[in-house]
Amino acid sequence: MTEEEGIKGNTGDFGFPPSKKSSRRQRHSSASSSSRGGHVVDRGAKIIVALLAGAGAAFLIALLLLMSRLESEEVSNGLLNSNVGGSKGVDDQIYLEEVAQGHASLGLKTDKDRRTERQAKLLSNIHNMKALYDKKLERISRLAGLPPGNPLEKVVHNGEAEIEGMANAMLGKGAWPKHHDLQQEFKEAIEKDNEAMKRREGHDNSAQIIEEKNGLDSGKIEVPKANANGKVDEKSLPHLYPHFPPMPPHTMAVDLFGEDIITNTISHNQPTVAGIIAILQRFLGKLHQMLVENKNAPTADIVIEKYFALVNEYLAPFEEAYRDRPIFPIREDGSVFMSLGAYRDHLLGETLRQAFKTAAHPDQLFVGAVVQNCFGLETSCRTGVEVKGRDKNGNPITQVSDRPPDVNGIEQFCADPDYVKYCESGQIRVLYVNETESNGPTTARYFASKLWGGETYFVQADAHLRFAKDWDRLYQEELQAAKSYPKAILSSYPPGFSEDDPPYVGGSRGTRLCTCEFSTSDVEHRIIRINTGNNCKGEEVTPTQIAYIAAGFFFARAEFLVDIPFDPYLPWCFMGEEIALSLRAWTHGWDIYAPRKNLIAHQYRPGSMGLPKFWENTGRVFGRPGPGFNTLLQTITIQRVKHMVGYKGSGKDDLERNGVQIMLTDFQHYGPGDIRTMEAFLNHTRINLETEKCGWIDWCNDCTLP
Repeated sequence: MTEEEGIKGNTGDFGFPPSKKSSRRQRHSSASSSSRGGHVVDRGAKIIVALLAGAGAAFLIALLLLMSRLESEEVSNGLLNSNVGGSKGVDDQIYLEEVAQGHASLGLKTDKDRRTERQAKLLSNIHNMKALYDKKLERISRLAGLPPGNPLEKVVHNGEAEIEGMANAMLGKGAWPKHHDLQQEFKEAIEKDNEAMKRREGHDNSAQIIEEKNGLDSGKIEVPKANANGKVDEKSLPHLYPHFPPMPPHTMAVDLFGEDIITNTISHNQPTVAGIIAILQRFLGKLHQMLVENKNAPTADIVIEKYFALVNEYLAPFEEAYRDRPIFPIREDGSVFMSLGAYRDHLLGETLRQAFKTAAHPDQLFVGAVVQNCFGLETSCRTGVEVKGRDKNGNPITQVSDRPPDVNGIEQFCADPDYVKYCESGQIRVLYVNETESNGPTTARYFASKLWGGETYFVQADAHLRFAKDWDRLYQEELQAAKSYPKAILSSYPPGFSEDDPPYVGGSRGTRLCTCEFSTSDVEHRIIRINTGNNCKGEEVTPTQIAYIAAGFFFARAEFLVDIPFDPYLPWCFMGEEIALSLRAWTHGWDIYAPRKNLIAHQYRPGSMGLPKFWENTGRVFGRPGPGFNTLLQTITIQRVKHMVGYKGSGKDDLERNGVQIMLTDFQHYGPGDIRTMEAFLNHTRINLETEKCGWIDWCNDCTLP
């Protein structure tokens, strides 16, 4: 295939056949929430009594009455199905599209089929209604500052149990459940907690307080016990089971486990990593189809509009289902999740081997890798722009050539007998993305972050690294030494290495991200670029703060993913992710620190290496070789970052006037936080948007802010 031919439809070979079958961020981490005193329950109880004692209980009872009428065909097949929404409506629409396109048969339904289908819908509706219960309960509890086990939670759970009992009784599975007088239960629970509060007065730090507090915290996940080999059984963590295999590439999750894994994940009924992979694969399948159909799209804004439509249909319901809450309970076992976005990376396999070989606790290391490769499926694989020499004027002579399909680093790692056990245990989670569907680091990092499975710590890194011994343990200790822990982030630009260097031992002083500049490149649209500043003397007793986050390496507790979820609305955007991450984290109340010692090294890759770049692929996909069309796409998407930062000419009215208001889609969920202001961030980092200049940050360069 020539450069000009772009991509062909590779449905089937690539692995995406149609299947036949206002936000407020979480203010406190789990560590800080556990330190609240008993008075919180009393204060929250009074708030709940004032707000909900009448209307709240009546609401619960009204829902119970509504659910008891689910025997009616009108309700079960009409009212609830249209109101609850979720993935069910999406799946129905996909089925109708497949019928219209000849991919599925509509068929004739028997009475038995209709009865089975009705029962399935009934249970789905009940689970969705329970999910709505839980969502409202979680938000109210957070607003009132209530810990797990508060009175309202107990009463709601009784109501949920009664609802599910009704459903089972309707389906002939068990007797009709005992009726709960929710108003009376709520009143009794409040009185009981008030009595407990009175007992606490004058008995601070008593064994009784500790016992009662432990009872209130009983909603937290119990860390599974390891076996004799120190390994936690994956089946003891239900959301990690069934295990989705990392090999072979393009194995479809729904083919292995059925469509229910998607429905169960979005409905909160039983979220799983396999279900999340299925959701992402479904999106990628639709994206592939869109790219094929729009190969000759006349303008970049049409492509952006169609891409956002796919995000709204296939990813936004998943995002909304877990807004302001972790998808899985965060395990307090010291486990580490590493997010790796790998674009045609020949060092991915070696990076994985190094990470596990040098880790102090390899059995507690989990990886989410997004492998964006050219697999040679109906497309010719190409090199990047290679420098082949110089002309008589000294200018570089460049060339793009055909090349074999990319080496799969996951296959290399999983074929190694020293490391195959980590692939078999579910510690390696992989999403394969054909090169034609890859559109830059921001999207890859979004996908990789969704492969997190409840681990204590989150580290984002590139896929061409080397590690010092015990890097996982030492980074945890360094993070915990930061004054702002648990809302602290470690980040730096790691030192470089060449592939023929000896094993990395680490220990050099960590670089500090203390300077920035407004890019002068037309391609980069005057975006703020992050850079290094002074190094510390190395005598600091604790880590000290820096101004910015490096997208290629940062280490934090997993609550970061709740407060600062990765943005699915930044395709084809290469510049701007670091200033956006830094701004969002700081305004959400997180402080950024430089590690005092480097524990990883990074391969910095000059253009002369001829490694492929995603923007070259974008040109081929749209039949416009070169980076030009990607630049046009980024011209639009980067406005989301500039609007966030507050650039002149990037306000809401400006974007609407320029016809790119689409970049404000769902912005409230992926913009600045409300713990600290944008103005405070600009002052903190000495950024002047009027002059487009970055000033000297004394506290960062002098290493004086703990």
